[in-house]
Amino acid sequence: MVNSDLIPVDDAINRLVGQARPVSDTEKVALTASLDRVLAVDYTVPADVPPADNSAVDGYAVRAGDLVSGTVLPVSGRVAAGQTPGSLEPGTAIRIFTGAEIPAGADSVVMQEFVTLTDNGIAIDAPVTRGQNIRRQGQDLARGELALAKGTRVRAQEMGLLGSMGVTELEVLVRLKVAIITTGDELVDPGKPLGPGQIYNSNRFTLLGLLAKAGCEVMLCENLEDTREATRQTLERAATGADFIITTGGVSVGEEDHIRTVLEESGQLSLWRLASKPGKPLAFGTMGDTPVLGLPGNPAAVLVAFLVIGMPYIRACQGRTGTTGAGERVPAGFSTHKPSVRREFLRARREMSAEGPVINAFPNQNSGILSSACWADGLAVVPENGTISAGDPVTYYSFAELLE
Repeated sequence: MVNSDLIPVDDAINRLVGQARPVSDTEKVALTASLDRVLAVDYTVPADVPPADNSAVDGYAVRAGDLVSGTVLPVSGRVAAGQTPGSLEPGTAIRIFTGAEIPAGADSVVMQEFVTLTDNGIAIDAPVTRGQNIRRQGQDLARGELALAKGTRVRAQEMGLLGSMGVTELEVLVRLKVAIITTGDELVDPGKPLGPGQIYNSNRFTLLGLLAKAGCEVMLCENLEDTREATRQTLERAATGADFIITTGGVSVGEEDHIRTVLEESGQLSLWRLASKPGKPLAFGTMGDTPVLGLPGNPAAVLVAFLVIGMPYIRACQGRTGTTGAGERVPAGFSTHKPSVRREFLRARREMSAEGPVINAFPNQNSGILSSACWADGLAVVPENGTISAGDPVTYYSFAELLE
């Protein structure tokens, strides 16, 4: 059983997603600038793609019915991609190239590898089936059908598909505006000298990268001093312009942890303490009408908690149709020995062994070891109250899947 004061991971995700308010404002962007944007409307196909039957190979356009054993067909023409195809004269062949429109009267294309050139034309060295090597009009997209639905995140392949439809400008949802607030008097920006007890602020840069990859716009990025008043003022200021606030640190029970306290006093705290390892000291609430996700302070815990809890919420706020995938089940190359009431997310990577794919975990899973995430390419999941033995199937999520 999970401790009664710890919220199960799945419950936390469902609660956050249920409270998400998708952005509704839209804007027009050029197709060239649409990568990672979210479609605000459905896109239907304005015309068949391809617009006409065309050749899938370099070869010769023929009529299958003209071919009998030993037939030599004279070559009556030539057509390349982008040229007007004309018509195929009965009993002849037309030289044709990949992408070229099929001449009227032709019903098959023979690959050039199966053709022998003679003084009188071509001899075909393989059986010919009517329709072979022809890409039919509309076989990719048919006019009027739904090509991409509202809520689709535009990847490179969606850009290409929209381009194939002749689209040059897209209507997309505006980017989610996010404020990053890191806490801790010990934090120093890179480039400045470190004093006694100080460390460089890595969480700021981890979140900047994660949010850029998630298609968000960072409108504020600050570190604040460990006082209750500074915390309150900064959260109130961020709430006036951001759609969403992410904080790091300040959500545990220490005397210098003010995020949770300020949310309770000046906002609303709706979730605190997660049955996750790492990521236990996590909070969610609002400051005014602006949602606030309070992540832990340890660098690896920030990464894991953002991917596991923050990304599903961000997807919902972006109005996206996709959800976190199911991961994959792969034999473990590691063992765990002590069950935990919390679900564990191990920094891990997929490798090949003599027996096939295997998931190996970084040997030091301390939440302060950020180098483990650079070694890893995903997270392996140890269920609550369970252990993993080498060879057991383990659920594994790649970082790419978690950020999709």
